[in-house]
Amino acid sequence: MLRRALPARPEARRILLGTLLSAVGRGLTLPFLFIYLTDVRGLTDIQAGLVIGWFGAVTLALSPLGGTLIDRFGARRVVLPCLAVEAVGTGSLALVDSLGTAFAVSTLIAIGGSALWAGQTTILASLTGDGERQRVFGLQFALLNLGIGVGGLISGAVVDIARPVTFQAIYLLDALSYLTPGLILLTMPHVGHRLAKAPEAGAGRSNGGYLAVLRDRPFRRLVLFGLVLTTCGYAQIEVGFAAYSVRVVEVTPRVVAWALAANTVMIVLSQLLVIRRMEGRSRTRALAAVGAVFAAAWLVLGAAGLVGTANAVVAALGVVACSAIFGFGETMLSPVMPALTNALATDELRGRYNAMSSMIFGISGIIGPVTAGPLMGAAHGRLWVAVVVGGCLIASALALSLHRLLTPTQDGRPTHTPTRTPTPDPHPAAV
Repeated sequence: MLRRALPARPEARRILLGTLLSAVGRGLTLPFLFIYLTDVRGLTDIQAGLVIGWFGAVTLALSPLGGTLIDRFGARRVVLPCLAVEAVGTGSLALVDSLGTAFAVSTLIAIGGSALWAGQTTILASLTGDGERQRVFGLQFALLNLGIGVGGLISGAVVDIARPVTFQAIYLLDALSYLTPGLILLTMPHVGHRLAKAPEAGAGRSNGGYLAVLRDRPFRRLVLFGLVLTTCGYAQIEVGFAAYSVRVVEVTPRVVAWALAANTVMIVLSQLLVIRRMEGRSRTRALAAVGAVFAAAWLVLGAAGLVGTANAVVAALGVVACSAIFGFGETMLSPVMPALTNALATDELRGRYNAMSSMIFGISGIIGPVTAGPLMGAAHGRLWVAVVVGGCLIASALALSLHRLLTPTQDGRPTHTPTRTPTPDPHPAAV
C-alpha cells in the first residue's frame, strides 16, 4: 500500500521526505508552548494565551497575501524565505524572556508560517497528476502525524521545567528541522516555479484574483463545508474536548494524553488503507461520511460524560475511543479536501485556492475556542455536545449538496465510456 501511495515523480517523494523530517521537529515543541511560556518564562496564563492567539490572528491576516504571491512569483520564491523566517523565529523562542519578546517572536513565526501550507501544497499539486493527488495528500498527512508523534515522544522524555535548557534545545532543533524541506527544495531548481505564464505587457491581469475564486460556486460550497466541519471538529480538540474530558467526564490529564496518542496511532495505521479504499469513490460522499464520523466521536464522548465517575474505566475508554474515532475521520478528510481544492483550481489561481483552503482552519480556530467556553458551562456540557454533533451533521448535508455541482472527474468518480456492440448487417455482402 505504501508503494502504491507514493507519487510517481521522485521530486514529489523528496518533498514528502521533507514533510516527515520537519514534522519530527514540530512534534518536539507542539505540546509545550503554553507550558514553556508560563512555567519556564514566567508569563501569566492570560499573557501566554494572548501570545498564542496573536500568532493565529497574524497568520490568518497574512494568508491571502501569501496566496497572491505564490500565483504571481511561484511557490518556490515564497516557500524558501518563509522556511528561513520560520526557522529563525522558532529558534528565537529559546531566547524569550518577557511578554514583549514573546509577541515579537510570535509575530516572526506567524509571518514565516502564513504562506507555508499553501505554498507546499501548491508545489506538491504541481508534481502530481489528478489520479494520484488524493493518495499523495493522504500519505502526506500520515507522514505529518507520524513525525509529530515521534517528536512528541522524544521531547516528552527530555524536557524538564526545572531545566530551561531542555526547552531551549528542542526549540533550536525545531528550527533546524524547518531548514530540511528548504534544503531539499534547493536541490531541485526546476521545482516550484510559477505555474501559469505571466500576462504579456499591456494585456493586463485577467485572472480576477480572489474575486474569481469566490465566484467559483462549488468552491464556495466547499469552503462553507470546511468552516462548519472544522469549527465543530478540529477547533474543539484543544478546548472543548480537553475541557469536557477533564471537567465533565472527570478523567485525569494523563488520559487526555493517551487519547491524543490514540488519535495519532489511528491515523498512522489506517491512513494507507483508507486512501486505498477511497479510490474511485465520490469525494463529496466521503466528506459527508467525515461529518458523520466526527459526530459519532462526539456522541461517544457525551456518553462517557453520562457515565462519569460511576465507572471511571469505561469513562476513560470513552474519551480514548472518541479521539481514535475522530482520527479515523481525519484519514478521510486529509486526502480529499486538498485533492478537491486542486481539482477546482486553475494554474493561474492555484496559490489563492490553497491559501483560502488553509484559512478555513485559521478562522475556525478562532470561532471554535471562543464558542466552546460558554457552551461548556451550560447544562453540564450537554449543550456543547449537542451543538458540535449538530454542526458535524450539517457539514455532512453541505457535502452532499456539493455533489451535484461537480463533474464526475472533480468528484473523483470513474467515468465509463459505454462500448457499443456493433449491430450485425442483416444483408452481408456476397463473397
